Amino acid sequence: MEIKILAENENQLLKRREVTFQVEHDQTGSTPPRLEVKNALAKLLKKDANLVFIKKLETKTGTHVAVGLANVYDSMEQAKLIEPEYIIKRNMPPEKPKEEEKE
Repeated sequence: MEIKILAENENQLLKRREVTFQVEHDQTGSTPPRLEVKNALAKLLKKDANLVFIKKLETKTGTHVAVGLANVYDSMEQAKLIEPEYIIKRNMPPEKPKEEEKE
């Protein structure tokens, strides 16, 4: 999986960086999982993965190239104020099912 930054815009009003990126995923074939892309993008931008929110990730038909949009915030509080709740949930790791206590 190879990530390239296509465009970067600093939005000072919302205190975030808006990033357009491209993911080449020849090895996997299918679109890589959102969390995998999020962690790779955070590493590339040298930011904490919890402050990166992928809004869109879509593979072009017939290719192994996905184009996406992400917002990178300075703080988690700012992200929670602006991002819709479904985007925040989509970018969190899935919760492991809790085993019910047996009596």
